[in-house]
Amino acid sequence: MPIATSPADLMPQHEALQLSGLAFMQSILEGKTPGPPIGQTMGFTLHDVAEGRAVFTGTPEFNVTNPMGTVHGGWYGALLDSALGCSVMTCVPRGSVYTTLEFKVNILRAIPLGTRVICKAEVDHAGRSTGVAHAEIRGADDDKLYATGSTTCIIMKLA
Repeated sequence: MPIATSPADLMPQHEALQLSGLAFMQSILEGKTPGPPIGQTMGFTLHDVAEGRAVFTGTPEFNVTNPMGTVHGGWYGALLDSALGCSVMTCVPRGSVYTTLEFKVNILRAIPLGTRVICKAEVDHAGRSTGVAHAEIRGADDDKLYATGSTTCIIMKLA
């Protein structure tokens, strides 16, 4: 999947608004639209999307540690916020966008550096103006639960 390296690489908003949220997310997954650079920076990527669902995979490395040498809480938050928001995006109609209003993270245990994880997010509700979703971060090899999260997003019609 190509990654945007400058604002010029991103799909222009007027073009993105011609797609449903699901079609937009599928275009990123299929490599037709560059993905956001935060995934490369943080070490995670979009793995799968379907209506009301988004799956990311990632592997935290030393560059995302806190002063104690463990995975920074912001890494959990960025991964969860990405999956949660993208799951809501799959339910957004053509001409609309979303943004996170609030999200919550529950870290249950430390992810060992170099451990590949899967973050699965599912939409609980997507209406005209709000979307609500929940997610889990689990070990890819052992299915161990590392964190959970939830979000409320605002859905806005722009076109």
